[in-house]
Amino acid sequence: MNSLYRLGRFIAWSLLIVATVQVGLIGRSAYAQEATVPENAIRQAYQKFEYMVPMRDGVKLHTAVFVPRDTSKTYPILMKRTPYSCSPYGEDKYPNSLGPSNLFPAAGYIFVNQDVRGRFLSEGNFEQVTPHNPNKRTDKDIDESSDTYDTIEWLLKNVPNHNGRVGMYGISYPGFYCSAGMIDAHPALIAVSPQAPVGDWYFDDFLHNGAFFLAHAYRWLNNNAQERKGPSIERVPPKVLPTLDGYELFLRAGTIEEINRQFLNGQVPFWNDMMAHPNRDEFWQKRAILPHLKKVAPHVMVVTGWYDAEDLYGSFKTYQTVESLNPSVNNVLVVGPWHHGGWASNDGDKLGPANFGSKTGAYYREHIELPFFEKYLKDANLPAPAEATVFETGSNTWKTFDHWPPRDTAKQVWYLNEKSSLSLSPPQQKDGADTYVSDPAKPVPYTEVVTSRMTIEYMVEDQRFAGRRPDVLVYQTEPFAEDVVLAGPLKAKLWVTNSNTDADFVVKLIDVNPDSTNATDQPNFQGMLRSEVLRGRFRNSFEKPEPFVPGKPTEIEIELLDVLHRFKKGHRLMIQIQSTWFPLVDRNPQKFVPNIYFAKPEDFEKATISILRSPEYPSSIEVGAMK
Repeated sequence: MNSLYRLGRFIAWSLLIVATVQVGLIGRSAYAQEATVPENAIRQAYQKFEYMVPMRDGVKLHTAVFVPRDTSKTYPILMKRTPYSCSPYGEDKYPNSLGPSNLFPAAGYIFVNQDVRGRFLSEGNFEQVTPHNPNKRTDKDIDESSDTYDTIEWLLKNVPNHNGRVGMYGISYPGFYCSAGMIDAHPALIAVSPQAPVGDWYFDDFLHNGAFFLAHAYRWLNNNAQERKGPSIERVPPKVLPTLDGYELFLRAGTIEEINRQFLNGQVPFWNDMMAHPNRDEFWQKRAILPHLKKVAPHVMVVTGWYDAEDLYGSFKTYQTVESLNPSVNNVLVVGPWHHGGWASNDGDKLGPANFGSKTGAYYREHIELPFFEKYLKDANLPAPAEATVFETGSNTWKTFDHWPPRDTAKQVWYLNEKSSLSLSPPQQKDGADTYVSDPAKPVPYTEVVTSRMTIEYMVEDQRFAGRRPDVLVYQTEPFAEDVVLAGPLKAKLWVTNSNTDADFVVKLIDVNPDSTNATDQPNFQGMLRSEVLRGRFRNSFEKPEPFVPGKPTEIEIELLDVLHRFKKGHRLMIQIQSTWFPLVDRNPQKFVPNIYFAKPEDFEKATISILRSPEYPSSIEVGAMK
């Protein structure tokens, strides 16, 4: 009995035991990991090697290689490049998991984990979201594409018992390295799965349409962007906040400049870089990988979750860009009901109050992810994946499509109307408008949870706490007489007036559930499905911000990305509109200043905002509806 077969039996037995034990667990964390294979089982089946792999410019990258001890056959290479560490370090130290999931070790692969340039034990200088260089002329012209190419070339020459095929996978930042690594792909790079990849950092993660995601940026940069002094296996320790009440803490600090001074001591370089570049100038433009996604690997599977609070933009835009720039590539999309990375880390049967009816994460790992790599790296006799495999929330069912968005959709326009209504009929009321006062001293909280971070559950949280505030406008349809399925992109088109010269606009798409089946015993649960923010100064250009003219009707458009959701009979579609969302988004002073990050306390002013809904100025939500 070979070592991989024994490992497979051990994994199956371990998962059964863990599943049995977990039946009795209460309050299991949303961050809970799937069962892992004990380190000694990996050690028995795999031999570990560590190398310093040379790049074309002479810089060497720390690379851990795990080769099956069973040498009776050859194996494909499956690689992850990461800024988050390849620990544990040392050839005698083994991790308790390998590959995208614990289905992979028993299936048999050569696993490669690499610290990217400038991180942990790798040499060189680290650069956040390394700009792609499309004009490489000398060995000094390097980027993540060239580092991936050079690594693959070295592995093929120096690691025995491979079958000549290489795959890549990675979630979030490692997903970005997948995207970058598959550009001008090495001929041996056959299958790549960018999962929740960064696509354009002006719209992903820390910035959404120019609005600064304060809670998320602070936590991530504080934990991951402290400057290192040289190669090390140690992570620079983060600064510790004096309280977990981020709403009170950041509000009391007053300004972004003070938050940096008080809590980061100005010692996080990329935070300082961001503060110097509030607009989408060259600094941000060169960090967009999307325009460079050309000549990519022949098989690509983009994976994301409907409730990915970090990189939903990057996921859909990566799929769309690969599709448009590489018409001959087999490029597919997978979307499930998951938070950021949830498809790899938990069962996927629930998120906060939302219940999805089945273990969607386990289904994905067994029936979608593993078959993708088995088919294209091993010629396994398996069907090709569908163009789009997408989970329909509301009905809690998997759907497959030969095109995304689905071909069988028709555009619907839901108009904001009087008496807080949403209707397919354009507004008729002359001078119709709804008004609220946005006060940066009393911003709308993004969650009811006391936290200093961006929670993963906020995207499905009950929104009644917000809708009860006078500075949040609420519009909803009548109860649907039959099921309504929305599919594809969403866009808000609002006509507004502003008494001041700047403001943010937040739009939320909500399912009002009268039956309270979303893990709550309260009727009319307002479950958020999609939300987005636009910093108003960027309504016409992200490169050249413009102040509002006080009192002048102005149109703004907000892309809310995609959805596939079934509003069941009796449910309502709700829209909420507001101008603060704290501390998820930093406070807009609502007075136009050249660099919003350096606004002074005296710049923060109340603003009277009107959302217009008249024949001349019709505000609406554009959606796709399944026929």
